[in-house]
Amino acid sequence: MIFALVHESVTVVDLSGYPDWLLVLGGTLIAALVVWLLITVLKWTLWLLFFGLLIGGIAWAGWLLIR
Repeated sequence: MIFALVHESVTVVDLSGYPDWLLVLGGTLIAALVVWLLITVLKWTLWLLFFGLLIGGIAWAGWLLIR
């Protein structure tokens, strides 16, 4: 009986009123923004990996030197 109380609502955005070129342009701009964000995050991740490797290698060499 508890399942009878569940209410489902589905929201669908109707884009059929817009011209096709506008939808393609909007989708292209959104996709370009997502790709740009991924490139930026990847760039920062690679820089962090580079400096982590550099600092870790220097610290390890220093540890071996004083040990």
